[in-house]
Amino acid sequence: MKKFSVLSAVLLALTLLASPALAATDLPPSHGFYEEMTYLLGKGVVSGYPDGTVQPDRIVTRAEAAIMIGKLKGFDGTPRATKFTDVTKGQKASGFIAAAQEARIISGYGDGTFRPYAPITRGDMAIILSRVFATPIFGPGQFRDVSTNMKAHDAIYQVLGANIAAGYKDRTFRPMASTTRGQFSAFLARGLEPKFKNDTHMAGTYLRDKTKAYTYQYAGNITQKHTYVNVPTYMNEPLGFVWSVDHSKGLQDYYLELESYEVYGIGYPRSEFFTDLVYPVKVGTKFNTDSFLQPPAQITGVNVRVVTPYRTFTNAVEVTVPDNAEFEVESFKYYMVPGFGNVKTVDKNGAVGMVLVGVE
Repeated sequence: MKKFSVLSAVLLALTLLASPALAATDLPPSHGFYEEMTYLLGKGVVSGYPDGTVQPDRIVTRAEAAIMIGKLKGFDGTPRATKFTDVTKGQKASGFIAAAQEARIISGYGDGTFRPYAPITRGDMAIILSRVFATPIFGPGQFRDVSTNMKAHDAIYQVLGANIAAGYKDRTFRPMASTTRGQFSAFLARGLEPKFKNDTHMAGTYLRDKTKAYTYQYAGNITQKHTYVNVPTYMNEPLGFVWSVDHSKGLQDYYLELESYEVYGIGYPRSEFFTDLVYPVKVGTKFNTDSFLQPPAQITGVNVRVVTPYRTFTNAVEVTVPDNAEFEVESFKYYMVPGFGNVKTVDKNGAVGMVLVGVE
């Protein structure tokens, strides 16, 4: 046993010495994007500089973004001619720029230029990431500084829905702001790995942990397990990371939890979005009053105690859906918990329709 421990320590030391992150003199563990950059350094998507730095706070140029995307996609970066008048074969990034342009991931300007040394903006970043990763569902809410006539409008809400990028507390996205190497690394890491997507969740979020599996029991003793997985294609189209429902009969459904500073709900691939809660949470607030998809609901309690087989919650929000003839719905209540979403649903007679039974 002692012999094994010594050997393990030696191997661990060698691994740490070879770590790109430790070789980066300007990337301490305390840096906000340390884990994301370390992750991408290990994958060879991000590389350091000859002086031993990675410069996480340096602004990313359009050429550097093309290089990072090219390495992630495995493109041939051998320098070559491009279709852009300002990107020659002799430029370091020319091969990656050409390959990314041919893959329709990046594009230039109307004057035939690419402007490789210009900073890449958050809006441009959203466009690129929406093409690199599957982003089938628009995020909810509305940014004050993103208008419908913006080129990046759709892409911004797509990367928001995919938990790749998030907005700011002041309800802005800041599409014209420049992006740092650390920030761009974070966006790429979130597109590749679920645990990094959790970083986009706002404080007090009702979204669940994407690295865990949640099991629910439904009326009729039906059990379902919900896991966050990467589904490359669905109905012959890219789908990406979604919540997958494994039914007892072997069927599968896919959906996404979506949240903004105004609303939380469930979205289905290339289909509808259903609102489960609105913010700020306040007793008496009514919502879905003009929806043609779901009946009106009202927040009827906060800090409610709810017992489930998994555990007892004391911070649940009670939402009541009253009788509604138009939707053919009989009154029921459901309970939303921060970090867990909907944990329990009961009908007007107290019968449980759905309840959380396990998290692993």
